[in-house]
Amino acid sequence: MPATSTFDAWSAGQNYEHYMGRWSRMVAARFLDWLDATEGADWLEIGCGTGALTTAILARAAPRSVLATDPSEAFVAHARQTLDDPQDPRARVEVGDARDLPANDGSVDVVTSALALNFVPDRREALVEMQRVLRPGGLLSFYVWDYPGGGIGFIDAFWKAAARLDPGAAALDEAARFPDCTPDALTELCAQAGLPEAEIAPIEIATEFPDFEAFWHPFTLGAGPAPGYCAALPEDRRAALKAELASMLGQGTPIRLTARAWAMKTPVPG
Repeated sequence: MPATSTFDAWSAGQNYEHYMGRWSRMVAARFLDWLDATEGADWLEIGCGTGALTTAILARAAPRSVLATDPSEAFVAHARQTLDDPQDPRARVEVGDARDLPANDGSVDVVTSALALNFVPDRREALVEMQRVLRPGGLLSFYVWDYPGGGIGFIDAFWKAAARLDPGAAALDEAARFPDCTPDALTELCAQAGLPEAEIAPIEIATEFPDFEAFWHPFTLGAGPAPGYCAALPEDRRAALKAELASMLGQGTPIRLTARAWAMKTPVPG
């Protein structure tokens, strides 16, 4: 399956924040609790997006430094502006490719990626590159949404409704595009990248919307695969999709759905 789609619109940082940011922050906090990294570490983050994990690392992990990278210049600009303290000397946010990180060999203690590794065209290459920048005994980690298991309930509902009206939408569903976001596939990927001791665990949060309009609005903003698809629809088809989703979920208050990610951590030989 291709890892990219015409509708993967990542340029609008504020719109993406409305769509995923609040949930990304919740997952980031739980991930860091599970990761339990040593204080005073030098961190490198891949695919920082709007800065959800970056901010959590600075607030919760007592790092010595954090270099956050993302291939999107717009996301990098947004992340710089939304750090709790944009002048924090510990933090740098730079444009960077997961397969060619802007860091020297053996220069960081923890390298991580939040909800982004599945979008990298060559994930094994990215994991090898992550090992390059780690100091001996460093900690390599990442987490991805459980797309194949319907792990993001509100996105899963969106694509199911879209496919009922447009069979072609099924191929755009992240569940179809990222079938390897499962414990077995991630374990195999890590082994192929020279990480046979990878520990993988689920992280779950509850996503709650006060009413259906609050659920629907982020899909109209165009930032992310599902919103990109929604925003590109003609008005009549978008209205039909909205009605289909309302029929599936009801318009009562609130709407509660589960979101689940798979997290991986492993020390590298030191």
